[in-house]
Amino acid sequence: MINCPTTPQREARRARIVLHRITGLNQERTALAEGVNRPVVAQWEKRFREQGIEGLGEARRSGRKSSISDRIKEEILTEVTRPPQGFTQWSSRKMARAKGVSPNTVQRLWRANDLKPHLKRTFKVSNDPRFEEKFWDVIGLYLNPPERALVLCCDEKSPCQALECTQTALPLGPRKVRTGTQDYVRHGTIMLFAALSYLDGKIFRQTAPQHTHKEWLSFLKKLDRETPPELSLHLIIDNYATHKQPLVMEWITARNKRQERAHGTHRIHLHFTPTSSSWMNLVERFFRDLTVDGIRDGSLTSTKELIAAIEAYLQDRDLSPKRYVWKAEGQAILEKIQCARAAIENGE
Repeated sequence: MINCPTTPQREARRARIVLHRITGLNQERTALAEGVNRPVVAQWEKRFREQGIEGLGEARRSGRKSSISDRIKEEILTEVTRPPQGFTQWSSRKMARAKGVSPNTVQRLWRANDLKPHLKRTFKVSNDPRFEEKFWDVIGLYLNPPERALVLCCDEKSPCQALECTQTALPLGPRKVRTGTQDYVRHGTIMLFAALSYLDGKIFRQTAPQHTHKEWLSFLKKLDRETPPELSLHLIIDNYATHKQPLVMEWITARNKRQERAHGTHRIHLHFTPTSSSWMNLVERFFRDLTVDGIRDGSLTSTKELIAAIEAYLQDRDLSPKRYVWKAEGQAILEKIQCARAAIENGE
């Protein structure tokens, strides 16, 4: 304990005092050797006799008495879920004024109890009666892709707007944040149809001026032309009515019959995500990257410029496709969803 480099000096001194006394040095000489008063030697000698080596450590101190009553603390913690009339949430300053304490006190109590009234996360639990059936159908394609087939995550990004800043933006520079006007001029919209290949990250795409079953059917025919004819196409799509339009389904049926005669399998298989579950379609992740990296901060004077910007982004991406890999376990996701449903039902 005395020679250990991590021992606090005050505890090492106490240990030396006890050691001096054990070796026969009297209290006066021990006090002189350690630079303390004789009562200090007597105190630690007595503590060692009563408690042993543990008695030489620091005793727990009570600390300063709290100036805030337990009732006020409880109110700060319990009333955080009941904002004052006219407000949607408490702030630390409003709560501090209401309870007669400092904002730091409120923040400290909230932090210690992991309360964050300033944060809000959006969610939507699907009420699809066939949720689990559709869930495992889609997740199964990610976790165990079929052989001799392409898994394509398909959707439409709508609408893509051509927005022009009303003034010239200032560029990024040393100690200068780049700027952009808060208002803009609209120059029209387009639709972007995209299919993300799950196996290699390739993006099949097509732009159109509007979104009807005709444009969706045209995109399906494009996928049919641009993919190897002997492979089956498993399309992950949402429940938008355009995807199930009778003329579209008739074309898919006719195409599957030709494929069955030629290769003995269907050409196109549709896999619908559950309602309110767009997070299961990985092409949504690509749309987010496209928006942030290629569109959002641009100033575009026409839909032609918008299409050119999208194509430039995609051509660069084609050089090194980015694959999005599904890693979450299906059962773990279902358990979280069941917990969310239970919390909604119980009002928690």
